[in-house]
Amino acid sequence: MNAQIFADSHFVYLICAHLRDINGASNSKFTSNHSFNEDKQFPCNFTSMLFLTLLKESVFFAWHSLAANKLRTFLSLLGITIGIFAIIIVFTIVDSLENNIRGSIQSLGDNVVFVQKWPWTFGPNYPWWKYMNRPVPAYDELFDIQKKTKTAQAVAFRIGGRKTMKYKSNIVENASLAGVSYDYYKIKSFEIQEGRYFTEGEVSAGYNVCILGSKIANGLFPNNPYPIGEQIKIAGKKAYVIGLFKKEGESMLGNTMDHQVVVPYNFARLILDVKSEQSDPYIAVKAKPGVSNAQMIDELTGIMRGVRHLKPMADDDFALNETNLISKNFDVLFDIIGMAGWIIGGFSILVGGFGIANIMFVSVKERTNIIGIQKSLGAKNYFILLQFLCESVFLALIGGIIGLLLTYGITFLARGSIDMEIALTKSNIILGITISVLIGIISGFVPAYSASQLDPVEAIRST
Repeated sequence: MNAQIFADSHFVYLICAHLRDINGASNSKFTSNHSFNEDKQFPCNFTSMLFLTLLKESVFFAWHSLAANKLRTFLSLLGITIGIFAIIIVFTIVDSLENNIRGSIQSLGDNVVFVQKWPWTFGPNYPWWKYMNRPVPAYDELFDIQKKTKTAQAVAFRIGGRKTMKYKSNIVENASLAGVSYDYYKIKSFEIQEGRYFTEGEVSAGYNVCILGSKIANGLFPNNPYPIGEQIKIAGKKAYVIGLFKKEGESMLGNTMDHQVVVPYNFARLILDVKSEQSDPYIAVKAKPGVSNAQMIDELTGIMRGVRHLKPMADDDFALNETNLISKNFDVLFDIIGMAGWIIGGFSILVGGFGIANIMFVSVKERTNIIGIQKSLGAKNYFILLQFLCESVFLALIGGIIGLLLTYGITFLARGSIDMEIALTKSNIILGITISVLIGIISGFVPAYSASQLDPVEAIRST
């Protein structure tokens, strides 16, 4: 303790000596511009050196306090660690889910309108009885829209269902089968890794050809990375593989191509019930460049009402859905999850903040006589205040960094166990560090202020 007091007193003595030199230089008469410029820059250089020395001393005292009181430090920093971990892990998961969902939505197209039976609206007042008796979109309506539209760049029809795929002794059950029209590739975003897409003649004639998703291909052809030209059976119907979709990874909306087998519509109608609601038929319409969805919806409303011969006062018996309807509903969900993360982590951080404040009060009590010596040698109040604030921030940063390391470890382990990208982003790292610094400042200000206001004489006399 005596060595520590001596080192600290010597540090303050040097500060006071430099301050006296500066004050003396400022009161003297300068006869040379060169001398004036040198002395004018000196206080700035000294202030920088003083700040760095003060920061080094604060880190030293903080580390000494940690090493001397391991159990107390562990219990106090545990709250900060858990709080930062809870907040950042929630935000990391939410960000990853949001990126996954938004990527899935973008694959549907942000300038695409879907003609369907049911609207994409949610809530307790959903009038399902109004929509239950609506007809499902028909394949013939696709051609009516193509003939009459002036705002659409592409129009496609799709139906789907679950069927069993078989190749020799390899079977994939409950695989997603999609029957599409030719322009489907102009609307749905995907990449073909091997082979090719359908020709217009294959689609119109209903050829028994198919394109496989990566999961389906691995299940049917585990030892054949290039199964182009192979014959498989889709619900007992023969089909030839002409292409493989590039692997996309899991999608929260379930629209990844990895689990799908895509065939021409006129071939799918031999396997699926095209008039059944279970086949989820819909018409996707993509707007031309420069045409808004609102303009296209106005046009599609008129076209569909004319196609279905609805009277002027009759309600629409179809729904025109946009992807932003999905985004808005998920935005509300993400806000709720994010708020829950703040609440859970906030309580832990609050407990950790009290823990750091307790450490700082004890530290002030233990170093009261050192503070008195510093002030008696000329240390200003703000020097003492900054010294203890830096120590408090350092303690909070330790807890925050440990929380971030735990978050990174969990995200690293999760990458190999789930088929979805989860990463600790720079923004969340900055958020965690910022919260730690703020908690350190808030928790340490009262102890630091009380230390700065101590009377030097009374502080030196304390034991």
